[in-house]
Amino acid sequence: MQPGPPAVLRIGELSRRLGISDHVLRAWERRYGLLRPVRSAGGFRLYSEADEARVRRMQAYIAQGLSPAEAARAALDEGAVTAVPPAAAADGRGGLADATDTLERALSDLDEPAAQAVLDQLFTRFTVETVLREVIVPYLHDVGDRWQRGAISVGQEHFASNVLRGRLAGLARGWGHGRGPLAVLACPPGELHDLPMLAFGIALNRNGWRIGYLGADTPIDELIRTAAAIRPDLVVLGATTPERFDGTARALSRLARRTRLAVGGRGATPTLARRTGAIHLTEDPVTAAERLSPDR
Repeated sequence: MQPGPPAVLRIGELSRRLGISDHVLRAWERRYGLLRPVRSAGGFRLYSEADEARVRRMQAYIAQGLSPAEAARAALDEGAVTAVPPAAAADGRGGLADATDTLERALSDLDEPAAQAVLDQLFTRFTVETVLREVIVPYLHDVGDRWQRGAISVGQEHFASNVLRGRLAGLARGWGHGRGPLAVLACPPGELHDLPMLAFGIALNRNGWRIGYLGADTPIDELIRTAAAIRPDLVVLGATTPERFDGTARALSRLARRTRLAVGGRGATPTLARRTGAIHLTEDPVTAAERLSPDR
């Protein structure tokens, strides 16, 4: 019997190839024995093409409707590497669009178990960055627009926000630890919609930053005092409307002279950035976080 291809992939590269977070891969290795790494001379886990193939088969079975446990058993039962079943690409985004629609219906119906099940499926099949960028952030913008138009009730908006806040809070756990540069995140006075900022912080943390989170409705004077006390490498303010930044330009200019400052969200304008000397974040929160490399 000929030996298989050598194990040469670190888990980060395997995660990139598969579009699944390293946390999920480790969970599948631990729970189902799906991955069979070997140790390098330096003690690192190394994965093979056979490991990659088993994960792809598991993804395909999940796309066909199997639970993760059932999909793992089916993938392990296949003795040889086979092609990914066509159902894995049933839509152009590998099931992402269908899951997004299902999540929207569950949240509109105030059905938390169904919403949590969809979120479980999304975070199992896709990276955290993909779910934030393609599902959660667009949904937050859409639900805000619909609430302003009166297309959904206050109760529906609050329910959806609280379900998503709980999930994002779990992803944010421990984001202040580590040795990376420190970013302080806040929303200006009167800004209560901080979930996009929370998503931004998660993405920023996954790009090597430590996070100090002040959250919604933060007084500018308090933000400046905090920055003076802990001396962050970056301060980011985000708002949904330009009015939230009214009256803050002078104080933000002082802050920008002391530390690197960025403004983002729909409320941040080129004029505000120019007047304050701040970086203007124009992309979605995940892309903006990816572009804010720690050494820039």
